[in-house]
Amino acid sequence: MNTLSDLSFASRAVDESAYRSDCRQETKVPEVRSLDLVDVKVIRAPRMHDARGYFCETFQRPALMAQGIDHDFIQDNQSKSKHVGTLRGLHFQRPPFAQVKLVRVLCGRILDVAVDLRASSPTFAEHVAIELSGDSDEQVLIPAGFAHGFCTLEPDTIVFYKVDQIYSAAHDAGVNWADPRLAIDWPVSAMDAILSDKDRRLPMLADLPPIFD
Repeated sequence: MNTLSDLSFASRAVDESAYRSDCRQETKVPEVRSLDLVDVKVIRAPRMHDARGYFCETFQRPALMAQGIDHDFIQDNQSKSKHVGTLRGLHFQRPPFAQVKLVRVLCGRILDVAVDLRASSPTFAEHVAIELSGDSDEQVLIPAGFAHGFCTLEPDTIVFYKVDQIYSAAHDAGVNWADPRLAIDWPVSAMDAILSDKDRRLPMLADLPPIFD
């Protein structure tokens, strides 16, 4: 005979199963669009709302493959930043550990930035910036060959991202967030930005050798 807790668990399981079934009766294909740098994509995973809140599939590989996005993500990373104006970046890994990143915000809000470092690209040294938040259903796909960074716009912001290569300290690199050549309109001044010592010491783009073709 089932205990009360067993019955409660079974009820929740049936309820969630029915909820997911109802959701799948709707068209919930992720929407993909390009930003000004066309290789940087915004992926919108639609949310299904009811009285309890919402449910969404934040990553479904077959659905993205159908839209030409196919990456073997093998590591998940998560960061929490306590204060507004915390700036992390601009980071990348050198080949053969260059990473594709799929970035979203779980809580809070950021300005997310990607910089094209591909030497042969017509948009070399150009960047795109987009605001992401925990209230949004958008995430950003950043290809290999780009530097990535973000600045927090709300306290206690949590950022989650997938990568298709493991972290390699020997290949870890970056470019200085405040490089005037990049002309990024950050929402924080150099005086007020909260950075790690490592990020403060990152080189300017002119001081980097060619890294990506």
